[in-house]
Amino acid sequence: MSTIGYESWAVDLADVGPVYPFQGSEVLMVILGVAFWIGWHRIQFVREGKHLEEAKHMGDEEKIHKILEKY
Repeated sequence: MSTIGYESWAVDLADVGPVYPFQGSEVLMVILGVAFWIGWHRIQFVREGKHLEEAKHMGDEEKIHKILEKY
């Protein structure tokens, strides 16, 4: 099975076009890559927001305010 479209490498490389795998599916790969990139950022944004919200309510709030008032 060949993913680059050539069954034999016994050819003149000057006549060979692109030699990377999955030729002709570049647009699909770009769309999938951009969708993954945006999805990953969305997941990170939600997780970090949740983590920061939990961190806001950690510890004794009065004690934290007293400590912060010193500065």
